[in-house]
Amino acid sequence: MKVGVTLPQFRDEADTALEAAREAEALGIDGVFVFDHLWPMGQPGRPALSSGPLLGALAASTSTIHLGTLVARIGLVPDDVLIDVACGIDALSGGRLIAGIGTGDKLSQEENEAYGLPFEPAAARRERLAAVATAVAGFGIPVWVGGGRPETVALARAAGAAVNVWQVGADAVAPLVAQGVEVTWGGPVGDSPAEAAATLAAVAAAGATWAVCAWPESLEVVAEAAATVR
Repeated sequence: MKVGVTLPQFRDEADTALEAAREAEALGIDGVFVFDHLWPMGQPGRPALSSGPLLGALAASTSTIHLGTLVARIGLVPDDVLIDVACGIDALSGGRLIAGIGTGDKLSQEENEAYGLPFEPAAARRERLAAVATAVAGFGIPVWVGGGRPETVALARAAGAAVNVWQVGADAVAPLVAQGVEVTWGGPVGDSPAEAAATLAAVAAAGATWAVCAWPESLEVVAEAAATVR
């Protein structure tokens, strides 16, 4: 199982995120991931770095570590633009992009409405997601589909994509793996190396191919826990 981290993205400056990515790469962490939010969830007064430009800067600032979206949301930009951004970042990074793509949900609806962006019914968003995921995968870019509901699993299977679940117990991973799809996991792993290692070990035992740790207190904790699990 590979191990990644999300980056400190909800701020006015990018230097902290870029330095964190370089540190993660030096520590042997497998990937760094960025959110696609217009502000931190439920905190519209706070800033958020745009995922596309940040990924471009990360591509130029690192050389080996995987770069990913967790997840790019349908409806924030036209579908063709989302596909082109994924292809562009993959090319700039030398084929290191992991394209996490999702539909968004009620928790992110306020962001769309604040900027006059339509928030379509779930079925319409899933239909667009299926087309974007299939197109991006067709360029040889690994795709993770955010979710875990039966409709999402079927969509991921049809597109040849993995299913990404966020902040669920390891016991929720194994049933998805049993359905014959690749599963990646994300969420907090704890503040100590022992706690983080236990979380990662449980996720690995359940069959996840990736675990993406929510931005930790210390990247060294994640690196130590990952080494223990490996």
